[in-house]
Amino acid sequence: MIKVGDKVLVIAGEDKGKEGNVIRVLRDKNKVLVSGINIVTKHQKANAYSEGGRIETEAPISISNVKLVSSDNKDKAKKDTKVKTDNKEAKEVKTTEKKSTAKKTTKTAKKSTKKESGDK
Repeated sequence: MIKVGDKVLVIAGEDKGKEGNVIRVLRDKNKVLVSGINIVTKHQKANAYSEGGRIETEAPISISNVKLVSSDNKDKAKKDTKVKTDNKEAKEVKTTEKKSTAKKTTKTAKKSTKKESGDK
């Protein structure tokens, strides 16, 4: 579960590969606001409280397009689990480990050869 203040990595979209902190979580829409990610330009008309012009703000992105990142060792987090210690709830992040690259074996199709019967 992603919460405000968590560090996340964008895994899909225009800002793929960028990291940022969660500013706001919109649970009903399944979206999050991440600082410095998905910047949009709005054209604001001047009023009594603010001047007009172009304003750049963060737009919400889907929760499925972000991945939680461990803040301790900057490894990508696989999942988080809640652990209760001393009547306090703490979040433990399990990190992914690099797997050794195994050689890919390709299956070769056996070609059946037909023996042509000669004229008798």
